[in-house]
Amino acid sequence: MSTYGKLHGGFFHSTLRKIQENETSLQPHNFMYPIFVIENDDEIQEIASMPGVPRLGVNQVKKHLEPLVSKGLESIILFGVTDKLSKDSNGSNADSSENPVIRVLPKLREWFPNLLIACDVCLCPYTDHGHCGIFENGIISNTLSTKRLAEIALNYAKAGAHIVAPSDMMDNRIKAIKDSLIVNGLENQVSLLSYSAKFASSFYGPFRDAAKSAPAFGDRKCYQLPSGSRGLAMRAV
Repeated sequence: MSTYGKLHGGFFHSTLRKIQENETSLQPHNFMYPIFVIENDDEIQEIASMPGVPRLGVNQVKKHLEPLVSKGLESIILFGVTDKLSKDSNGSNADSSENPVIRVLPKLREWFPNLLIACDVCLCPYTDHGHCGIFENGIISNTLSTKRLAEIALNYAKAGAHIVAPSDMMDNRIKAIKDSLIVNGLENQVSLLSYSAKFASSFYGPFRDAAKSAPAFGDRKCYQLPSGSRGLAMRAV
């Protein structure tokens, strides 16, 4: 049986079912609120380029979310931000036990049992070069990158994520992540949010500031789609 014939991962959660039922409407459940989680558990950091959306330590996340959830917030997406954890060419701390996302996930599941929790999956916040893949002989290796992204996504899933959301734009990483979830028996417990067509754009600037994930050199035009490339976008989708 094809791995892509398995659909339960797309509607196991009540909020996911609402999203599937109202594909063309914009209701509160259609929006994900971004949470940037930092290493210092008690700290709050303001983000100049995103007023009103701070970086939060694990102990601050609950206080920040409680009033929003009480007003009807149903879904969040987590971004990990590191200052002291080491960054290397393989993004080793993207899914280490000290990673703030890994640490906050079980707490969020306990604090807000009905909240739909997604995790951004990318290497750029955790690599010393700030790019979304792993380099080999001076160029990004799609094979090494997709393998590592699948490992990270699986560890987020095991830590409690309802959704893994790979934002890197490495070719074929969706299949690698899906296959990893299936092999580990998580295909009916974890959904996959595919960034099917993501264009190279300066609009991502505030998010790069928030996640401290700007590339140390060059840009991302070799793996994010050229602006206006409708044909490439349809192939990607």
